[in-house]
Amino acid sequence: MKSINLSPYFNALLLVTVFLLGIWVQSSGFVEQFVYYWDEILYLSGHHIKLTLISGSIAILVGVPVGIILSRPSCRKSADVVMQIFNIGTTVPTLAVLALSMSFLGIGDKPAVFALAFASVLPILRNTYTGLLSVPAHLKETATGIGLTPAQQLVKVELPNAMYVIMAGIRTAFAINIGTVPLAFQIGGTGLGELIFAGIDLYDTPMMLAGAIPTAVLALIMDVILGMVTFLIVSKGVNPNRNE
Repeated sequence: MKSINLSPYFNALLLVTVFLLGIWVQSSGFVEQFVYYWDEILYLSGHHIKLTLISGSIAILVGVPVGIILSRPSCRKSADVVMQIFNIGTTVPTLAVLALSMSFLGIGDKPAVFALAFASVLPILRNTYTGLLSVPAHLKETATGIGLTPAQQLVKVELPNAMYVIMAGIRTAFAINIGTVPLAFQIGGTGLGELIFAGIDLYDTPMMLAGAIPTAVLALIMDVILGMVTFLIVSKGVNPNRNE
């Protein structure tokens, strides 16, 4: 039985839907209301990105080295215990982590950065550990056979082969960060959460969407950027997205 290709019909339906949605948005005056908050969107987006980059960088600086240490044969027995400690950041509700951070560090961006870094370090740590353990044994044996020291073997063999998995963890961590930064508004952190929660309190839908839509766009942009970085730094042999 001959199959029917529904792609052209689906694409046409999608275009019509987007066109009708555009007409509705324009006629409802939403665009004008959204543009009204443009200056606030730009200002708060800058702070949103700053919190994301700072907390994400801290998570990388903690997660990658700890993952490397745990992947060493002498430390693998304690890996599960350490993983469970860092797992607190993902199992405990984010608001609770923010509240605990505020209790020790006060109100503002500082406790927000600490809480965001703690909440997003586990994917980086776990992927670093898993990626290094998944390096084929014959590659390690070859590296040992040609006289590479353990440090040289880590830098020249293990990390390059595990980099794709490590970058996947970093992309996940930054996605978590961008989506969690709005909650930092609850403890005095600056970001697009200011528009989101103010819009909820005031029952102002355009204000709420003026914070929610840029947050979603930032998450997509960040993922695309990290995807491009992954494509560039991960060698062809271990990157399934590189064909040449």
